[in-house]
Parts: sequence; C-alpha cells; structure tokens
Amino acid sequence: MAKLIIQTEKIKNNIKYLSNYFDKHNIHWSLITKVFSGDKDFLKNILTDDIIDKISSVGDSRLTSLKNLKEVNPQMKTIYIKPPAKIYADEVIKYADISLNTSLSTILSLNEAAKKVGKTHQIIIMIELGELREGVKRDDIMSFYEKVFKLSNIEVIGIGSNLGCMYGVEPSYDKLLQLSLYKQLISAKFNKNLKYISGGTSITLPLIEQQMIPEDINHFRIGEAAFFGVSPLDNKPFKELFTDTFEFSANIIELEEKKIVPEGIISDANIGHTIDFNEEDSKETSVKAILDFGMLDVDKENIEAIDKDLSFVGITSDMLVVDIGMNKTKDGKKKYSIGDEIIFKPNYMAVARLLNSKFIDKQFK
Repeated sequence: MAKLIIQTEKIKNNIKYLSNYFDKHNIHWSLITKVFSGDKDFLKNILTDDIIDKISSVGDSRLTSLKNLKEVNPQMKTIYIKPPAKIYADEVIKYADISLNTSLSTILSLNEAAKKVGKTHQIIIMIELGELREGVKRDDIMSFYEKVFKLSNIEVIGIGSNLGCMYGVEPSYDKLLQLSLYKQLISAKFNKNLKYISGGTSITLPLIEQQMIPEDINHFRIGEAAFFGVSPLDNKPFKELFTDTFEFSANIIELEEKKIVPEGIISDANIGHTIDFNEEDSKETSVKAILDFGMLDVDKENIEAIDKDLSFVGITSDMLVVDIGMNKTKDGKKKYSIGDEIIFKPNYMAVARLLNSKFIDKQFK
C-alpha cells in the first residue's frame, strides 16, 4: 500500500518557531488544521500540550474536525474558519469557541443556540476586501455590527478578512489598512473594543518581514506555513521553517519494458489521463513502472517525483505509470526492481487528498 510519511518533529518545530515569531511581533495566531481533515492520529501526534501552549486557538473548516479536536483535548480553544451553515448552529456552539461569520440570520441562530445551553459564543465578522469570497460588504459594515452588538449571547471579538484564496488577490498594506480603519470606526461609534483584527494568513507572512503590516493587525490564521514551511505568496520557504515535512511513497507493482505508443483504436472510453505520444515512436520502447495509487487518491499535478529522471506516462483510478528510461544507473547497474518504492513530494492539496483516502497508509515519524 502506498503511504504518506509525516515528519512529526519537523512540523512541531515549525509550529514552535511560528509561535515564537508571532510572540515577538505581538501577534496572536490560530493554527488551521484543515489539511488533516480531523485525523485523530495527527491531532494526537502533533497537538501536544507544549505545542498548543502559545497558540490562541486551533481551527478548521469542518465541524467533524472540530469535534475530533475537542475529543482529543476538551480544553483546546477552537475556531470555525468558514461561515457556518445556519442549520448547524447547535453543532457550531457545541464544538467551536469562536466562529467567523458574514450572515446576520446565521448569527441570530447562533445566538439562540448559545442561549439554549447558557453559553456566550465569540465571533469574528469577516469583511469583503476584494477577493469576492466570504465577507460583509463594506457599505453594510456599521449597520451589521450595530445589530450584532445587541445580541445577548454573542460576543464580537474581532473583524477579519480573507485574501488570496479564490482569485488570489494579494494582501497589501492598503488592503489591511482598510481593515484597521474599519475597526477604529466601529470602536469609536459603538464604544466597543474589538480584540482581534484578523487580517493574516500564510500568504501574508512575508509582509511582516517587509514591515508592510499595519500595527493594528494582530491575528493570523496559519495552516500552510506551519505544515509545509512556505508562504503561498511566493511559494518560497519562510524564515527557518522546514519544508521537507511530507513524503509520499508508492510501491512498484510491475516493471517491464514496453512500447511507447499504444496499439489499437483509441476510443473515448478511457477514464485516465495520459501524455501525448508521437506515432513516429511506434517502434520505440522504454521501461515502465506501475505504482499502487491512482486518481482516487491524489491528483498527479500535486505530487513531484524526487527522482528527476522519471517521467509521467498515465494514470487511472488506482494505478499510475511512469517511464524510467532504460532502468539503469549512471554506472550501468539496475536502478529499480519490483517492490521498490518511488518517493514523491506532495503539496498542500496532495496531502489533503491523501489523508482522505482510505487506500493510503499514514506513517508518523
């Protein structure tokens, strides 16, 4: 069985590094674990007491994942990072200490759900700053906050925005300054202190180094940088974070020299993806290796072979084929055999898919 190898200590070191880094910059942060889809083995291996000590909260976009977080550590403060579906208000109150919101009717439902169980639920209201995903329209901000401040069991603890996730609108000083100014207007008009201005994600990290973050921005929601060591803004390693935190290992289940060009009539019945071939190569052959995973497990575009001499041939639902040339090392020895493993570097989406596949083994190191 192909397996995802998780470098536990390197990930924990990344989280500790970020905790210290944010502490030096007087920034609170939430660790966003949605890439792990609530996997309890991950939660137990990574979120030890020393790790979560300096994290404001741990967040996810799935209620089942928040439920697992609470089961692993009932004292852990959780944040639901997707505007909740109104129908799940009771579950949100049960499993999330904080939620990000954009809908007044949903917040009213959360207020009623919190009132039923005698809780006060904390929320951060998200503002639309150009990404055209979640967010209250800027013209409606003041009236929106005025209505929410009147609710008995809702505590508004912040204002936030989301940039870079859908259209890739880059965060900038001007965008974040808008968020800061809205916070000041709200505080002045309603005499309310909003604890958090949540304007930061992994994509915003480089702006701290460039001193392009307004002083009021004091809360970051970080996932990719903690687990992969990079900022999606430039996909480069951030500071001293580890980037070799995951490996995907697949087994060679067949190894044969075969033709480069398929034989027969090519129909539209195939369900896989293949490279283009040249009919002029109809007499040429190369050694092909079949690996034990397929499209059901991961998108081939999201994994990169460590061995740069390998090239993609095709993928079906449960198998991937690679071309390994003549299967010889530089000194003429046989390079691969049946049963050998081929290692890939997975990106964020690959890890998310692989962890959700019941056909992939998970190994913590």
